[in-house]
Amino acid sequence: MTDTAVVAPPGDASLPLDPRGSLSPEVARRLAALVAAAPGRPRRASNAPFDGSVLGEVPICTAEDVAAAAAQARRAQEEWQQVPLAERGAIFLRFHDLLLDHQERLLDIVQLETGKARIDAFAELVDAALTARHYAHSAARHLRSRRRQGVLPVVTRTVEHARPKGLVGVISPWNYPLTLATSDAAPALLAGNAILLKPATETPLTALAAVDLLYEAGLPRDLFRVVCGSGSELGRPLVDAVDYVMFTGSTATGRVLAEQCGRRLIGFSGELGGKNPLIVLPDADPQTAAEGAVRACFSNSGQLCISIERIFVVDELYDRFVAAFLDRVRALRLSRALEWEADMGSLITREQVETVQSHVDDAVARGARLLAGGKARTDVGPLFFEPTVLEGVKEGMALAREETFGPVVALYRARDTAEAIARANDSDYGLNASVWGSASAARPVAAALRAGTVNINDGYGAAWASHDAPMGGMKASGLGRRHGAEGILKYTEAQTVAEQRLVPLAPAGGMSQQQFARIWVGASRVLKRLPFLE
Repeated sequence: MTDTAVVAPPGDASLPLDPRGSLSPEVARRLAALVAAAPGRPRRASNAPFDGSVLGEVPICTAEDVAAAAAQARRAQEEWQQVPLAERGAIFLRFHDLLLDHQERLLDIVQLETGKARIDAFAELVDAALTARHYAHSAARHLRSRRRQGVLPVVTRTVEHARPKGLVGVISPWNYPLTLATSDAAPALLAGNAILLKPATETPLTALAAVDLLYEAGLPRDLFRVVCGSGSELGRPLVDAVDYVMFTGSTATGRVLAEQCGRRLIGFSGELGGKNPLIVLPDADPQTAAEGAVRACFSNSGQLCISIERIFVVDELYDRFVAAFLDRVRALRLSRALEWEADMGSLITREQVETVQSHVDDAVARGARLLAGGKARTDVGPLFFEPTVLEGVKEGMALAREETFGPVVALYRARDTAEAIARANDSDYGLNASVWGSASAARPVAAALRAGTVNINDGYGAAWASHDAPMGGMKASGLGRRHGAEGILKYTEAQTVAEQRLVPLAPAGGMSQQQFARIWVGASRVLKRLPFLE
């Protein structure tokens, strides 16, 4: 077994990385000042996964801070909902340009705080820009008032309007802290809402850097407030303060939040966990499928809800696919440099490394075979882990069904396509799936998979980046959708305004109730034969 390639960082690997001014102490203090916390609050350090150095500190908010920030945002929302949609959209088009203009600085900050490779940092920056652009252009189409058929043609004029919910709470994760701090907020803001954001405790500075650019683009500061602290302390106060919650994170936490929202009778949307499958069909090219599978499994070091953790290959292609796949896995480059040559970066925390190692060790101890990787790479950095491939993973192993959320994938040989589909669907999760083969063979397979998104000849990016289409999970992988029409309409209340003209919907002019009923029966028989009238 050959080790994964390593690209050493410039200079002495034992020394802290130079933040190159992108996240200097002055910048970190300026970003921390954007947190909606009362003076004198305790502060929490944000540490660089690459070397453990302190990047900055942010104040830790209390329930009182959440309530105060919510009140500020609500006051701002009353004015914001009156701002013409074209003006709201112009802010997000400026935000799109600012993201691209400041990309080098932002990529440094993302890498320093998350430990990810630069190409993965770039992916989330581009996603934030594309989401902003998409909804800036499409919001008017989704939010426009629509004529609906009234109870009686002509005399009943019925219109459906999309009204803002009011204050939307966004709880964003550490694995994509730049895009998920703003991309879920963008459609909510365009729909006329205010935002109360709680970013992950591991990556607050990245989220604040993104929000800072929104302010620079012209978004009123009180309209988008940020509170920092642990979910256990701020989760319930946030739910109690808002009118809707958008959450990205674990299924366990999502269930808790959904229950809390349900008790308040407010809406909840959550993209939760995944144990995502990839299927290689008999007519797939094994080299192409292997190359795509490596990206699908190990982008962002596997710390991605929609990345692949299970690969099912039909028997006749299995050996050729595995050989090609392993060649590419062993060539992946690990690095802690703020440069472009790395294929994989670090994991985020010591706890994440321990989870990945425990899943691998448990599988090997129970009889699984390690084909590549399998161990932490402290020679590169304290939280690095090799891209890891196993086969022979069976029921009872943690790796078989639990989400690992790291650079680990299990390979399975399937007798035929039917078995691959059945085993892919045999999971509590249903977030994302990938199918490799000809379009004619892959499309029926995609239709048979119980996943919110299915990618043909791609791992996850094609569906995720198609922002005009909904994205979210089935089964235990989530509730609701981001992107597409639902991604903005979920932040609105549907209001029906019906105007009755000429005649009332009641007996009139001396008409008896029985006569009124006979007229309605006759009208119903006539209307049954008429087409739908808008």
